[in-house]
Amino acid sequence: MAVLFVRILSLFFIGFGAAVAQGVSLRDGPMVASPSAFIVLDAPPVAVRASYPQDDPAPSRSEGSLFAGRAAGTLFDATPRPAPHPALVRRAPLRDSRDDRAAILDLIARAEAGKAGYDAVQLSARIKPPRKPTQMTLAEIDAWTRATPGQHHAIGRYQFIPKTLRRLVKQIGAPPQSRFTPELQDKLAHVLLRDAGYAELRIGAMDRITFMRNLAKIWAGLPTPSGRSYYHGHAGNRATITWGEFDTEMKRILPG
Repeated sequence: MAVLFVRILSLFFIGFGAAVAQGVSLRDGPMVASPSAFIVLDAPPVAVRASYPQDDPAPSRSEGSLFAGRAAGTLFDATPRPAPHPALVRRAPLRDSRDDRAAILDLIARAEAGKAGYDAVQLSARIKPPRKPTQMTLAEIDAWTRATPGQHHAIGRYQFIPKTLRRLVKQIGAPPQSRFTPELQDKLAHVLLRDAGYAELRIGAMDRITFMRNLAKIWAGLPTPSGRSYYHGHAGNRATITWGEFDTEMKRILPG
């Protein structure tokens, strides 16, 4: 009986020593030495789990980036437009927008085309179009610009350059056989007014001076507050009206 007890006790210490040699506890708890005995502390492991708001679930392992598979928008979503500053909101009601746009385009045409109006062609163009611009189709105008490289090709009441004209024609879906009529030229120019921020101007989200600066970035004949064209000196460009004239006319068109 005594021999059996000794064997059992020996097996216990052998197993215990093996566990210590592997650095693990028999009950998954840390081990400490005590003067009287080895005691296994009963400390169950604590699971650490990332916490996510209820409306933003934890990402799956299949996500390839920080922004993939998110329920909410990414950092690159469009930023909500802030409310207009009170100083930018008009105090006087605007007239019908069509009247405003027509008056703005009249001012632009004065700076860009002069008396030639819808049939204006860049004065420095050595080889002119075969006919008046309003009598030509879009395809014919494009053929003229491609057949006469090395010269300026600004054309029409708003002096469209080839690259801009092609973009606008594509944007509004005008067929190549369309004639370059005054109505079509106005329609193309309306797109440029929109690009300059006309819609934002009307709701008070853009001030008049900023809109005027944007117009000057599109049409070289218009001045910046310095009095010079935004493209002053580039390819002979210069402002053809003063800032005072520009500002006075825009105040008249867009009072408030």
